[in-house]
Amino acid sequence: MSIGNLDNCPRCGALFVKTVRDVCQKCYQEIEKEYETCATFLRKKENRGVDIYQLSEATGVSVKQITRFIKEGRISVRNNPNMGYPCESCGGMIQIGNLCETCAKSMKREFEQQLELDKRLEEHKQDKTISYWRRAQGKRE
Repeated sequence: MSIGNLDNCPRCGALFVKTVRDVCQKCYQEIEKEYETCATFLRKKENRGVDIYQLSEATGVSVKQITRFIKEGRISVRNNPNMGYPCESCGGMIQIGNLCETCAKSMKREFEQQLELDKRLEEHKQDKTISYWRRAQGKRE
């Protein structure tokens, strides 16, 4: 049987044996309490229209932690139509992934432009190498 590695809890800084969870037992229990607080609040019919900021304010649970609950599938956006979390680039509200559609398209476009630039630079480099060798061979003859 293998034991986990010692690590500092990213939430409280305490030293703990990292096995299945990324946080210490104390923080894990706190996170579970926060989840229950959010879930209990959202089970009430009158609260199903809240957004992430209203949920955070009403429960005292951070937007960051609620975002984790949504990404983990613990809080359903299907049952809570106004629920979403901020895009990691522009801050606009999204319900899946890390980037909104606009930022994802922009990032894809930038990535494609960089690939094209890299391709052109490589072709230019090869052309210069070929030209050099042709000149060098011409001098030898």
